Amino acid sequence: MKSLLALIPTLFISASLATDQSTSATKRACCVPLSSRPPLSDNSLFHLDSTWTNDAARPIKLVSFQGRPHVITMFFSSCAYACPILVHDMKRIEAALPENIRTNVGFVLISFDTDRDSPAVLAEFRARHQLPANWTLLRGGTDDVLELAALLGIKFKKDARGDFAHSNVISLLDSKGEIVLQQIGLNRDPQPVSSSIQRLAPSL
Repeated sequence: MKSLLALIPTLFISASLATDQSTSATKRACCVPLSSRPPLSDNSLFHLDSTWTNDAARPIKLVSFQGRPHVITMFFSSCAYACPILVHDMKRIEAALPENIRTNVGFVLISFDTDRDSPAVLAEFRARHQLPANWTLLRGGTDDVLELAALLGIKFKKDARGDFAHSNVISLLDSKGEIVLQQIGLNRDPQPVSSSIQRLAPSL
């Protein structure tokens, strides 16, 4: 964990430039020995031991994403400008993928808003934006949000109205939780991230 936290300054510099599963599927997942998973590098975000809650009010640890690439960003559901564009940019990345690869990639939205973004609010956001099953919406505790934002190189600040000024960063994680590429800004060309995902395809 010390090695992972040591990456925070580096990631700030670079930034400047699953939904519900069936009971049987859950049982199958829990029966896979942890020792059979590939070892994680010191750079993996999956070392974080924080527990998050999805829009179905189920607890999730980031290590559960191990095994396939994930496109991840941080947002808040009541955001009126940047966050809807971030979601649209992620949808464009998803649409740019061949179908056989698209089904093996996860998309994750993690909220800054620990006060207002309850599981029910996130579920309503999912329905409003028609987000499919391979998209995961998460909320967490204040300290966990701060830690993950730092590791992703995302800065945010809450204002007097409870809204957030924040960096607009979409990160691509490989199957072991390492940051492969970061897309900075809004309305960017989805092709660089899509191409990077396709280069990861042999490992899917």
